[in-house]
Amino acid sequence: MGEGLELAELLAEVSRDLGREAVESVTFERVAHRALDVVPACEKAGVAVRKRRRRIATAAGTRDAVSVLDELQCRHGEGPTLIAAFDEDHCLVPDVPADTAFPTWSPAAAAVGLGSALSVRLAVEEQTLGALTLYSSRPRAFDATTVALARVYAAHAALALASAKTITGLSAALESRHLIGMAQGVLAHRYGVSFDRAFEVLMRSSNDTNTKLRDVAAGVLENGTLPELEREAG
Repeated sequence: MGEGLELAELLAEVSRDLGREAVESVTFERVAHRALDVVPACEKAGVAVRKRRRRIATAAGTRDAVSVLDELQCRHGEGPTLIAAFDEDHCLVPDVPADTAFPTWSPAAAAVGLGSALSVRLAVEEQTLGALTLYSSRPRAFDATTVALARVYAAHAALALASAKTITGLSAALESRHLIGMAQGVLAHRYGVSFDRAFEVLMRSSNDTNTKLRDVAAGVLENGTLPELEREAG
């Protein structure tokens, strides 16, 4: 009973810690590092996000080896993180040196000292963000209790990541809006055009050059001009 209470208090404290930071990149790092506190058998941990064409990218890791192990999965097209990110809610490789489920990745992972691996999906409702993968140099380091604990932790982590992603996106949108507004003001003042006309030209330049609108706006603020309006003025 006491042990269960201690675990509940730990998860509550970790959940508060993960939700404390609104910056997405920092939250990724916290998710990886706090996994070591929640799952004692875990020696290193990594968070990978989903990419197109069934690929993953390392968002955070407690050791440099994490990105190496992720890259091996991308290179060979197999591995527990890929399974958790795209197919199942978790994937356990209890004995990496003896594993036959991933005939290419497992020998490569064993060669860099991996004994066992556990990947759990990071998802909020129907949206999958990626996967959290726990690693140990010891075979059979993760048992059924560990799997259950890791899945509970992943649920808390996914909520924190989704919240940070939303806040980061809103902050970026507000920053972009501010940049575009300032660029409109620069063009309106320099060329004597309306704000609507300035926005129209910014959009056209963005489409013609296949450049993000905020980057076009940043260029206007840096150079004080826009080629299209410069040609019209000349």
